Amino acid sequence: MAVQQRTKVLKILPEPALIIGGEHVTTASGGVMARRDPTTGEVLAEFPIAGAAEVDAAARAAAAAARAWRHTPADRRRGLLWRVAELLRRDADELRIVTALETGTPVSASPLDMAIDNFEFYAGYSDKFAGELVSSYPARALDYVQYVPYGVVATLVSWNGPVINASMKIAAALAAGNCVLIKSPERGPFALIRFVELLHEAGIPEGVVNLLSGDASTAEHIIRHELVRKVSLTGGPAVARKVMAVAAESLTPVVLELGGKSANIIFADADLDSATTMSAMMGAVMAAGQGCLFPTRLLVQGSVYEEVVDRVTAITESPKIGDPLDPEVLMGPVIDEAAVSRILDYVDEARSAARLVVGGERLLGDLENGCFIRPTVFADVDNRSRLAREEVFGPVLAITPFSDERDAIDKANDSDFGLAAYVHTNSVGRAHRVAEELEAGYVSINAFPQMTASAPFGGTKHSGFGREGGRAGIEEFVHHKNVFLPLTTADETAAS
Repeated sequence: MAVQQRTKVLKILPEPALIIGGEHVTTASGGVMARRDPTTGEVLAEFPIAGAAEVDAAARAAAAAARAWRHTPADRRRGLLWRVAELLRRDADELRIVTALETGTPVSASPLDMAIDNFEFYAGYSDKFAGELVSSYPARALDYVQYVPYGVVATLVSWNGPVINASMKIAAALAAGNCVLIKSPERGPFALIRFVELLHEAGIPEGVVNLLSGDASTAEHIIRHELVRKVSLTGGPAVARKVMAVAAESLTPVVLELGGKSANIIFADADLDSATTMSAMMGAVMAAGQGCLFPTRLLVQGSVYEEVVDRVTAITESPKIGDPLDPEVLMGPVIDEAAVSRILDYVDEARSAARLVVGGERLLGDLENGCFIRPTVFADVDNRSRLAREEVFGPVLAITPFSDERDAIDKANDSDFGLAAYVHTNSVGRAHRVAEELEAGYVSINAFPQMTASAPFGGTKHSGFGREGGRAGIEEFVHHKNVFLPLTTADETAAS
């Protein structure tokens, strides 16, 4: 994109600010931080860092709004969330552009439909999530359970798809009757400003949703605040341990949607056209490999191993790489210079232990000012190696052979992570057998997941606990209160 055109597009970015009680706050006690465009390397803007004072103000604004929001008639909450979905649909193109500028995710591959789906789905739950009647014994009684919102919950949002990630948490939290503090990611704060502005435009009352940009100290202030009753984090295991340690001080419950090193199994009887296309594009191209559930560990049955390696290699060399604002581009930059260094460290270490079949270098020329890495594929990767076991979070695919069904399952499960897993086979029986034994929160057969709001999403092991999506997702934002009212007299109770 020409410099003049890009300058024009930059004007679409919202003014950097916190949003507390409906007010835009442009200066904060924590100082400022800069966000660079990963495509050009240039500073997009400086952002205020929310300190203890701003966190306290946001928490108190949320707490002040909590009672009224909880008691807002369910049909009113339903209509407001549906209106949010309508506004997200209206401004989807703008949000894609903002996300592309701050994170490098191409406008051609930014699925804002997922955010819309979350608000439409949980709008429907607003008036269908009232509680349950319990069969009482031994005495006759009215015994029921109320689903009680926590009041103020905190959501710590990831930078890879910030609007989508925020919507998975916030739509459910609002439908359940909670007020929310959003901690925006340091590397993706712009789109969430526009997102919260749309919530207010839809009619969500001031104070119900508050936005705080900042760093790790901001997150710590949020988690420690006495008015915050639950925390939902999307991030990596290292950050999750710190969040849990801080939350443990006040026994604040947490939901953790963490990373993955998802196994993608291709059996010899699979449709190789479909399997290799999905494996290459989702394992090393889309979002530059920066997705928690991407299939970055490819396990291939021996009889088709070399054919799959050749096919995957050819596919990873075909997509257009460049400016994420170009609608023809499928792969943009990784998030920043630190990510470039980290990813290339994995690549350099793997060169001596595995077969590099494509990529492995930073892209220069017209792209040298940005954080671009060529899609990279390693074959003959030892399943116990660092490349196979750690989340690279970049465009690097590791391919490992397996012999039979048992070997595939054992290698897939030999991981600290358990977020997603994938199986490619034309045998229905094998598909179900393998899916049953895979240690993952999500298993997809012959496809990449659609990530609908109606299905629960989350992991096991080091991929976290708790769920986003489906009924399980809204249950994360309530606690259960049992109410017991005897319907018998004292004499009847004694006689029974």
